[in-house]
Amino acid sequence: MSGETDLIKLYSGRILALAADIPHLGRLDHPDATVKKRSPLCGSTVTVDVKVADGRISDFAQDVKACALGQASAAVVGNAVIGRTRAEIEAARDQLKAMLKEGGDAPAAPFDGLEVLMPARDYKNRHASILLALEATAEAMEQAEKADCA
Repeated sequence: MSGETDLIKLYSGRILALAADIPHLGRLDHPDATVKKRSPLCGSTVTVDVKVADGRISDFAQDVKACALGQASAAVVGNAVIGRTRAEIEAARDQLKAMLKEGGDAPAAPFDGLEVLMPARDYKNRHASILLALEATAEAMEQAEKADCA
């Protein structure tokens, strides 16, 4: 019974509220880069489109087909991503990974809302889904920069 109670705690009202209100849902016309990431364990997917101007995300869209935890993560990312650089996105991704896998602190602002996912540390099978939005965004930024330099 305690496993069931832990799972109920994991899917808190705050996580469910975030999952129900994901910003920038959809796709962009003519993005600078598009990346689709999939969690092999659970099948969750996130597709990210970015437009980049002066090294910062100027427009962003995401198509999220994930569990509530992946959706909550995408919601926090969507709220914070406009105006961010590749370095900021990569730092947030690395901090989130450390939070989940190594017991690290929550990512720094403006991605500090990801602390809501701290209870998922104990659920390793959920980590990949939680990381999808930031991983896809970081890769899209890298692709956009490479295309800009080509």
